[in-house]
Amino acid sequence: MSACVPARTDSARTEHVHPPHSPPPGGSRRFRVAGADVSAAIAVFLIALPLSLGIALATGAPLQAGLVAAAVGGIVAGRIGGCPLQVSGPAAGLTVVTADLIQRYGWRTTCAITVLAGLAQLGLGCLRVARSALAVSPAIVHGMLAGIGVTIAVAQLHIVLGGTPQSSVPDNLVALPAQLADLHPADLAVSVLTLSLLLLWPRIPGRAGRLLGKLPAALIAVAGATAVAALAGLSLPKVDLPSWSSHALATLPDGPVLGLVAAVLTTTLVCSVQSLLGAVAVDKLVAARPVSTGHVKRSDLDRELLGQGAANIVSGSLGGLPIAGVAVRSSANVAAGAVSRNSTMLHGVLVVIAALLMVPALELIPLASLASLVMAVGLKMVSLNHIRTVTRHREVLVYAVTTCGVVFLGVLEGVALGIAVAVGVALHRLTRTRITHDDAQGVHHVHVRGQLTFLAVPRLSRVLHQVPHGADAVVELDGSFMDHAAYEALQDWQKTHTAQGGAVDITGRRPGTRISEPAEADGCRCRPWTPWRNHQCERPPSAPSPGTDRQATTDRPHGGAPSGTPGTAAGATPGAAGPAPCPATGPDAPGTPDGSTVPTTSTSPTASVGPTRSARPTKGELARGISAFHRNTAPLMRHELARLAREGQQPSQLFLTCADSRVVTSMITSSGPGDLFVVRNVGNLVPLPGEESGDDSVAAAIEYAVDVLKVRSVTVCGHSGCGAMQALLGAEPGGARTPLQRWLRHGLPSLEHVSASEDADGGGTGRPRSPRLAGREPDDAAERLCLANVVQQLEHLRAHESVARALDAGDLELHGMYFHVGEAQSYLLSEDEEGGVFQLVLEADLTA
Repeated sequence: MSACVPARTDSARTEHVHPPHSPPPGGSRRFRVAGADVSAAIAVFLIALPLSLGIALATGAPLQAGLVAAAVGGIVAGRIGGCPLQVSGPAAGLTVVTADLIQRYGWRTTCAITVLAGLAQLGLGCLRVARSALAVSPAIVHGMLAGIGVTIAVAQLHIVLGGTPQSSVPDNLVALPAQLADLHPADLAVSVLTLSLLLLWPRIPGRAGRLLGKLPAALIAVAGATAVAALAGLSLPKVDLPSWSSHALATLPDGPVLGLVAAVLTTTLVCSVQSLLGAVAVDKLVAARPVSTGHVKRSDLDRELLGQGAANIVSGSLGGLPIAGVAVRSSANVAAGAVSRNSTMLHGVLVVIAALLMVPALELIPLASLASLVMAVGLKMVSLNHIRTVTRHREVLVYAVTTCGVVFLGVLEGVALGIAVAVGVALHRLTRTRITHDDAQGVHHVHVRGQLTFLAVPRLSRVLHQVPHGADAVVELDGSFMDHAAYEALQDWQKTHTAQGGAVDITGRRPGTRISEPAEADGCRCRPWTPWRNHQCERPPSAPSPGTDRQATTDRPHGGAPSGTPGTAAGATPGAAGPAPCPATGPDAPGTPDGSTVPTTSTSPTASVGPTRSARPTKGELARGISAFHRNTAPLMRHELARLAREGQQPSQLFLTCADSRVVTSMITSSGPGDLFVVRNVGNLVPLPGEESGDDSVAAAIEYAVDVLKVRSVTVCGHSGCGAMQALLGAEPGGARTPLQRWLRHGLPSLEHVSASEDADGGGTGRPRSPRLAGREPDDAAERLCLANVVQQLEHLRAHESVARALDAGDLELHGMYFHVGEAQSYLLSEDEEGGVFQLVLEADLTA
């Protein structure tokens, strides 16, 4: 019977009330909110309530304005915005701007400026220019936020001490001695209590701390200080929420046109940049969550700008503060497990309910408690992590100028100064090039540090002509840019020098730096931290036979290393890998101490291609590798190694991993000489201390690293395809006790860990779950054992006296790591969940 033919006999009276290929109607659709969104909304609401009141207090606006902005930001921006999990509302970054506007134009005109800024944001969103806002230097953004944070903290300090803040930072600093001489003990006591709870609440140890830590510290601090003040009967200025019937709304802007235009532009800039940067940060937080939490779309920045503009129009019209994306609340939303924009909208609804029904309770809050909360938020905006980041990127001048400009002149003036300094620094870097020349053992080294533009061509030409005719020369390019004029000058000199019997080797820090065509014809691609050929340099059939082309050998651009590698000085190269030794030819080819050519296994092009072991060199491999290091890498890292020789080793990490040749520790951690204290053994095992016939070498290395070198962290790293784990799985009890089998007995607790975990996963009780990879199950029993082995060896580490002592003192951290060789991806152990989860380390901006 056809599926389209009714089965009943009275089918003639059957009528289709829905399209024949659509499912039957199931009644009216009901709006549903996921449980994760409800819990996240409550968590965000508990944070937003005190912060909104505190930010309104800091700006000098009516306190209801903070609640209006929080509600509108949650409902309007949450519904329209392009970042589903970003929470918008009154932001600390807007405090200084808003306070200045209220001082100049009054509250109702400030509301009108907020509306105009929202219209400007709508226009920018329609023009789809949101991405261009991200072109602002991070040093300027961080400096702006730091300057705003300093301004907030200095102003709120007066309220904490029981006084009234002035209109600017210099005035507040001048009035501070008089304020200190006229302390109000009650206000100071409530403020100290608030700050103490805010600081100590997240640090409650043990299981109780994990349970209580689910309540936001900001809420606990304000609620605790309010309760103590009420019980003690302290007479303090408190929150005053006038009737909503007398709430001030926006009016037509009144003031000089140019001043109003500048105010609108400032508000638009700060709101937009903070919201867009916040959306990008939320995307990174969401991407780092386990896959099981659900898929959340990436942010649409243009739509986010439209949502922020609409929210500012509504907030300003209703008498609310300017709105922007807020980092603290957004982070809490993501961490609480929110899966859709419903959490943001529900938090706004909860703020509306609180503003209407909780007025008596809110009016019990002391103003000193809110001021201390906002002061702490302001101090956090001066981030040490941001300072370290801009220092590492040599932009500390931009950061400092922007910060001081915002503090002493204003937000718009400070940002303008920061942009001017950033442009000046960029031009200075582009035009400043250092060119040096030295002679080492008959080889002339020309080192070019900086960008090579036409402005540097005269100096480059003068230095290059200092190299004698017929001499061997190495030109080291330590920069990321070379224009056409510099390229022509360098290539012309190279051709002239080689024609006169000299040899030229052009190297650079950046992988793939090459100047001449002969280097391309050689076919060698092996360079440090670049696509690796397992020491098999592919030589095309047209390659010259050994000993026939000296230039093809001397011009090979080896030795480039990625810029910005941690742990190395400028110009240094991570030394653990070094360049792959390519078979060299010609009379000056490296290979033997006397400079003679080391023969290869075959001159056939096919003999050196492919991953087979038989194709690898069988003679002189060690000498070739050392010679390649001396020629290509040693000149780049000599200064760094000399410093380490003078100062001694000061590694920050003890890295304990397997002896497997595929696990290159310095490569997978982007570290260099002096960064890692490495212990390698079969199976990355840590024998328990005092075990009979134990191996003291591992224990000695641990003791030396922790007690003498004072490392700050210890990492146990396992890897995929581990032969030791496979041997453990296939070991027969009572077999021959070879040295390998005697060593692998230290891995037997890991086998027991897997067995116990399998019982728990299968429904057993009282046993830990097995460690797992985020987003997928282990591929096989060997990978499951490898993950469990990392967790087990961390337990063995804690049993060592030196490790336990450092952990108790808070001087040491333990990390578990899993490296998947085939995928070239690393996972870090997170022990927040039962059994532990290895989370994939994503490609991200680690400056944050």
